[in-house]
Amino acid sequence: LSELNECELWATDVSCAYLESYTTEKIVFTAGPEFGKLEGHTMLVVKALYGLRKSGQCWHNRLFEVLEGMGFFPSKAEPDIWMRPKGDHYEYLAAYVDDLLMCSRDPKSVIKELEAPPHNFKLKGTGPVAYHLGCDFFRDPDGVLCVGPRKDIDRMVDH
Repeated sequence: LSELNECELWATDVSCAYLESYTTEKIVFTAGPEFGKLEGHTMLVVKALYGLRKSGQCWHNRLFEVLEGMGFFPSKAEPDIWMRPKGDHYEYLAAYVDDLLMCSRDPKSVIKELEAPPHNFKLKGTGPVAYHLGCDFFRDPDGVLCVGPRKDIDRMVDH
């Protein structure tokens, strides 16, 4: 789609994604000595932490709300592919947990929206896609965009 619509293909990762959402579980613990003056107090966990049963769902719901608020809507065929109209074309965003792949003529503006209030996402590895979800993105000698596990193949050949 990015090639057909003359768009750029960018990737980014939402840093500490689960902590961007709030848990729906009631979890309490007694603070230990590492909490200093609060040792012995009963503490309530409010953020979705890695390892909690519902944290993945909480993060997914948070991302859904953010993207919907930005004017994206999910594909009927695949709910983790998001689209929004931009005049003569659509922008696309594919989400796999906290890894985002976006197709846009102006991907920097999408990144700025995600990083700006009220979302304030901390993003890392942001830029034109070169490696995403275990695959390399590269152009062949004819300039055609290709995707494949070249790094993994090179590692297997070296062993």
